[in-house]
Amino acid sequence: MIKSPPSSLHKDPLAWIAENESQDLQQYFDHASALDTKGRYLHFDELRFRLPKGLNVNVIWSLIKKVRAKQLNAVLHLDEPERLAQYYFTPTMQKAISMTDRHATSASLEYMCSKVGEQKHFEYLLNDLIEDEAISSSQLEGAATTTKVAKDLLKRARKPRTIDEKMIIGNFKMMQFAWQNRHKRLSIELIQEMHQVGVENIDDEKYHPGVFRQTDDVEVADSEGNTVHTPPPAARIDERLEQFVEWVNQDNQDEESNQFMHPLIKAIVMHFVIGFEHPFRDGNGRVARSLFYWFMFKNDYAAFRYIAISVLLKAAPIQYGKSYLYTESDELDLTYFIDYQCKIITRAISEFKLAYETNLKESEAFSRWLWSSGLLSKLSDKQKTIVMVAKNGKSQKFTAVNVKENLGCSYNTARDALNGLVELNLFDKAKEGKEWVFALRPQKDIIQSWE
Repeated sequence: MIKSPPSSLHKDPLAWIAENESQDLQQYFDHASALDTKGRYLHFDELRFRLPKGLNVNVIWSLIKKVRAKQLNAVLHLDEPERLAQYYFTPTMQKAISMTDRHATSASLEYMCSKVGEQKHFEYLLNDLIEDEAISSSQLEGAATTTKVAKDLLKRARKPRTIDEKMIIGNFKMMQFAWQNRHKRLSIELIQEMHQVGVENIDDEKYHPGVFRQTDDVEVADSEGNTVHTPPPAARIDERLEQFVEWVNQDNQDEESNQFMHPLIKAIVMHFVIGFEHPFRDGNGRVARSLFYWFMFKNDYAAFRYIAISVLLKAAPIQYGKSYLYTESDELDLTYFIDYQCKIITRAISEFKLAYETNLKESEAFSRWLWSSGLLSKLSDKQKTIVMVAKNGKSQKFTAVNVKENLGCSYNTARDALNGLVELNLFDKAKEGKEWVFALRPQKDIIQSWE
């Protein structure tokens, strides 16, 4: 459990210091800033452990709150009774916005693809990254399926066998839905449809697909079963979400307006609002993250199709949860949540860039290997793609179905390409159930067969 800020602040902390601890006046002043010396926007829960001994933490917190109050940006009203959610613009947010504008736009994605050229294996890599978000988002919500099994589920397009696998498929469909509906305005119906697409046929009695909760028996608990968030009452969910939808559909990108908000910041706020409002009985986290992506797609940040934030959120679920709790416990100060998400997004974009750069180098090295081995003239373009994907480990097993889906060709073309690789002693194939599954042979065996 976190330590909430004091319920009341010192009305005049400076007067208190002058009267009680004037000898430490400079030390108190050193902490009278919205950020600490390392640029962190600390919550009271963290601040209390980072102060010199002897200083009154409640007085310093009162000083910090006075400084922050003058620099907070109003966002929207939430909760019942209504509270104004606000945020402070931190250096971490500036960095994330810069990274997003430089590396995640549709134009930057087109440039990256052009650098790889005609080698379609980069598209295979991108599809792999789409799967990462669907899998990790489900695992974050409790799906017990391993990443390896989940990858196999999506790549081979097989039917899910368990509830956990249904969650993976649902999340994948939800991400596809967000992309396909990116040109629409947000509406209550769109939010409900997104939920329905993501959770239908998993456990309809538990999820109630596309239906807002009707009762107040829903709560958010931590790993020890402690209630950490009680959503606003169910009675006015539609009204509150209508206000939210109206806010989302407003144009906040006029640089001359005092209401300007970068799409990345707005998308993160949307993520928070759905988690806070908790409009559905279950599956709210998945909808919240999908809406984040939907808004980024809508604002022409197409590379976010391949930037998996849930992979990193899953790696640190406690910090993710704390960012919600810090905001709610400190007068709906959204800074904690936005700042944490921006750290995650900056790392996710960096990993996306690294994957691209690594793929580009491997592509060039593979082309040289094909040329020197004499195989280049024997492989079709599609076979080159399949071998490259297998060689860099992005996919372990191939079927005619998943090659067809990833390369946009007919089933017969995909099947013939795979069988041709077997004939060239590059791949092995084995029957699994009712389908043939193909896999790259060990490198030493390939070399021996071509000596």
